[in-house]
Amino acid sequence: MNESASLLAAILFPVLSGTILLFLKKADSRKKILTYVGMAMGIAGILVVNALFSKEREILLFSLTKDIPIVLKLDNMGKLFLAVMTLIWMLAGIFSFTYMKHEGKESRYFGFYLITLGAMAGLGCAGNLVTMYGFFEFLTLASFPLVIHNQSREAIMAGLKYLLYSLFGAYMALFGVFFLCRYTDTVTFTPGGTLNMSLANGNESVLLVASGLMIVGFSVKAGLFPLHAWLPTAHPVAPAPASALLSGVIVKAGVLAVIRVIFYEFGTDFIRGTWVQYLFMTLSLITVFMGSMLAFREKVLKKRLAYSTVSQLSYILFGIALLNPTALTGSLLHVVGHALIKCALFLCAGAIIFQTGITTVDGLKGIGKKMPVTIWCFTIVSLGLIGIPPTGGFISKWYLAEGALDSGIKGFQYAGPIVLLVSALLTAGYLLPVVIMGFFPGEKFDYEKLKKCEAGMAMKIPLVILAALSVLIGMFPKQLIDFISAFAAGLM
Repeated sequence: MNESASLLAAILFPVLSGTILLFLKKADSRKKILTYVGMAMGIAGILVVNALFSKEREILLFSLTKDIPIVLKLDNMGKLFLAVMTLIWMLAGIFSFTYMKHEGKESRYFGFYLITLGAMAGLGCAGNLVTMYGFFEFLTLASFPLVIHNQSREAIMAGLKYLLYSLFGAYMALFGVFFLCRYTDTVTFTPGGTLNMSLANGNESVLLVASGLMIVGFSVKAGLFPLHAWLPTAHPVAPAPASALLSGVIVKAGVLAVIRVIFYEFGTDFIRGTWVQYLFMTLSLITVFMGSMLAFREKVLKKRLAYSTVSQLSYILFGIALLNPTALTGSLLHVVGHALIKCALFLCAGAIIFQTGITTVDGLKGIGKKMPVTIWCFTIVSLGLIGIPPTGGFISKWYLAEGALDSGIKGFQYAGPIVLLVSALLTAGYLLPVVIMGFFPGEKFDYEKLKKCEAGMAMKIPLVILAALSVLIGMFPKQLIDFISAFAAGLM
């Protein structure tokens, strides 16, 4: 299969297979639906893997105008995000086979679940700003039905908030795109940037506004303060595997878009030392601290995890904002680590809800005795999110702190590591009590009435895989670090 067919197949197949599923007769048995979904997921996974090994070549699909081509090009940055996105998507999908029994409407859920993979594949394979923007919006629309799946009033309101915030952020970014395209030689993503400095000369202030709008606009998807409110609202109402997908990969769409804007369009030299960089760093650190504090206070487990995502995503954004190779390496390492960890945490929460119906932290006393495998997985990935060695979370935070210290940016040079350290302590404060209460419920706990209610194999296997991977990337990080640092250095 040539490169063009490889990339197109990875995008179109899951979209078409998901669309077909939406129109299947409701009378079809659950077994038929799951068989179809399992086959579609398997084929989609193979197509994505095939695309990951394709050559880095620009493929013109068609042109909207003579100046706006729709282009596919899978570079190393796109390969990293596509690989992470697909892995999380597959594991959460396997978990869904059992979990969606109690949610119902499985044809619709799995239909949009498949379509979402196509949107994510398109985002990773986008070769220019306009193509990326199209898939960015498509991803929002494809994931919206996953948020409102149970169609309760709460879910619909949360979904509308997700939709409106995402569209507002995307339109902010689009406003910047209009200006950017006037001052570039090409719209194709190019390491180091595409600005034509002779055209940009004298128009720097306009371009800085454009860059600020694009960075903040795309960061809405990543939960950047003050446009983060959709995230802790949408996550708790969505089915747990959809929440895992939202937190593990869909929010990373905002991260990828910001990276493309800064490192492939404007270039670091244009943004470094400007008010845009300082604003981006400030908002990121505010979000890190605020998200951790809100998570610490929250009693609903999935909502606590959602606030945690707000905080952890801003670790990544802060590393990007520092504009140096070490910090960017740390950010991309955290993209991988956070995706694995947060997906596992939401799936653990889903397993607990499925088996016990418990949704609050206070109700989890003794849960480690009832569901030992689930809570052991929760414990391992929690240590990773805190940043305890030898987990992947430790490696990424080490690089982020080192990148901040190496930046030499007055104020942020030391403020960054301090905020990250405080946030790590708060992370321990809102995750470890779940573990302690789960395994050590106290003397008054009625052990005689204890009944084990561990989740089935289809739910446990993804949890175990995710927990194991979160440790392995921390114990054997060299290949991943070498891969990321090699192309990160070329973006400066």
